[in-house]
Order: sequence, then C-alpha cells, then structure tokens
Amino acid sequence: LLRRRAGTDVSAALDGPPHRHSENARRWLEQYYVGEIEPGDEQQLLLGHGKGFAAQKPAAAAQLCAWHWDGLWVPQHYNHCLLPQDLVDWQKPLLWQVGYLGEKYDEWVHQPVDRPIRLFHSDFFEFLSKTAWYVVFMVWTPVVLYLSWVSYTSLAQGNTRLFSSFTTEYSIPVHKYYFPFIFLLGMILWSLLEYLIHRFVFHMKPPASNYYLITLHFLLHGQHHKSPFDSSRLVFPPVPASLVIGFFYGVLRLLLPEVLGLCVFVGGLCGYVIYDMMHYYLHYGSPKKGTYLYGLKAYHVKHHFEHQKSGFGISTRFWDYPFRTLIPEETFKKED
Repeated sequence: LLRRRAGTDVSAALDGPPHRHSENARRWLEQYYVGEIEPGDEQQLLLGHGKGFAAQKPAAAAQLCAWHWDGLWVPQHYNHCLLPQDLVDWQKPLLWQVGYLGEKYDEWVHQPVDRPIRLFHSDFFEFLSKTAWYVVFMVWTPVVLYLSWVSYTSLAQGNTRLFSSFTTEYSIPVHKYYFPFIFLLGMILWSLLEYLIHRFVFHMKPPASNYYLITLHFLLHGQHHKSPFDSSRLVFPPVPASLVIGFFYGVLRLLLPEVLGLCVFVGGLCGYVIYDMMHYYLHYGSPKKGTYLYGLKAYHVKHHFEHQKSGFGISTRFWDYPFRTLIPEETFKKED
C-alpha cells in the first residue's frame, strides 16, 4: 500500500474514503520515515520502489536508522530517530519501567508501535513469556479430545442425573446424546467469559498512583496493545493458562455434578483454543474480503488503533450488542 503511493501526497487517502485513518495510524507511519523527497525526484523514487526503500534516493536511505538492543540487531524499519521522544527506554526491559508512567500510562499504552518488546532482564523468564501460536494448539487439543471422550463415555453409563443433590424423585437423567449440546453450551459460556475478561480485566484502567497494578496490567494485556504485531505474545502461555483453566474447572465442579461439569468445561476449553487461534489469525492472517473473518479482522484492528474502549469481542461480536460496546460503523461511502 505504501509503495503503490510512493512519491505522492497521501493526505486524501488517510482522510478517506473508504475509511478515515485514526491518529494512531498516522503516528504508525512515523516509524517508517526514510527522508524527504525533493522536487524532481518523484520519478526516480517510483522506479526504485521495487527494490525496497534502501534502494531509493541515497540521501534519503542514509536517514534510515537502525538500533541495537541487548546484542541483537533489529530490522532497520524500527526508527531510532523517534526513540528520544518516547517515555521509556526501549533498550531496557519495559515491565519495570511502565509503572513509573503514572497518569501518562493509559495514553502511552494505547499508542501502538511496530517493534518487539522485551519484558524481563532474565533470558529464562523472557523465554517463558513468549509462545508460538502452534504451542497452544499442540498442548490443549489432545486435552480437549481426551476429556471429550471421558465425558461421553461417562454419560453413556447412565448414572448422571441433574438436581440429584436436591431431590432423587425428580432428578433428570442426562443421556449421552446430550453431550454435543452441553459441549456447545460450554463454548457459549466461554465466549461470554472471553468478553468479560477482555473488557473488565484486560482493559481495566489501573490507578495512576499504583505502580504494581500498572505493571500487572502491562503484563496481562498492555504489552499487546503497545506492540500488537509481536507474534510471540499473541497467545496465552500454557503454564499460566493452566492455572486459570484449573480455577474455572474447580468452580464448575462445585456448581454441577462431576460429569456434567466436565462436559461444560471441555466445551469451554475448546472455545478457548478456537479463540486463541482466531486471535492470532486476526493479526497475521489474510482472510478473503467479504468473509466473516475479514469482518472480524477489520473490527479487531479498529479496537487496537482507535476504539480501545469498545469492540471487546474477538471470536464473535455477539456480546458487544447487549453490553452496548459495539464499534460504530464507518459513515463513508465505498469507492467506485
């Protein structure tokens, strides 16, 4: 998109139609600043953009900055020229810095950048904080399949009854044929839980005076909004995820008969795996225009760049309707 418009004024394109770009989108462009185009150089620029920015005007390419971080050379499009203007030192782990931002934290964390984030001083803890997308699928899919088999075979024994703890005369038998519907109920409950966690936990506004709550918020979700395309931190690491999943399993065990609670739990766990895979795809996938996933991707990008206080649904927009957090539709007419 940028190369196709090289050497031209993009002000009109940023103002729309087909849509108006946010202030964050305009700020995003600053990271790729190369240099100024002098009159008469437009044709040379257009001829060179098949070879990349560095192949363009030498004087402009010379302004392209590279920066060095903990012994690793980061690709040159991360603009070192802008670093002194930031509120944190990007050459040091961020987790212990953000708590000092105070009142500036909320605005800062919702101004996304296209660069990697380091959280910890320790290489070991830094490694544990990163997770490839396929790890979630590999770890939890066998668990979902095994627990589904356990749930179905347990229901097939015919010993599971609803309300048996209150009354034996009017308790309702739960047949094995009900398993798909109970499983689906678990997935629906997960979608609601996904919305509630995203809205009220991940998007809580920590008190400006509380260093520890700001640090916790950044660890849970703030880092994702600051660097939304850090591919190593788009899914939840299995170790902390297992603690949260274990908590919800315990709650279901208390509320429902053992087998019935397990059926709901495995449906919710499947919903979680689908959510994490879908979240990664919405950031890195290329769904076909007009499809359901294309609409979700556009919706989620709006949440990151302009509407951080709404659009909390990720795998579905359903819960944004009753909770009135739906992102408003664009008013521009489509281009011919």
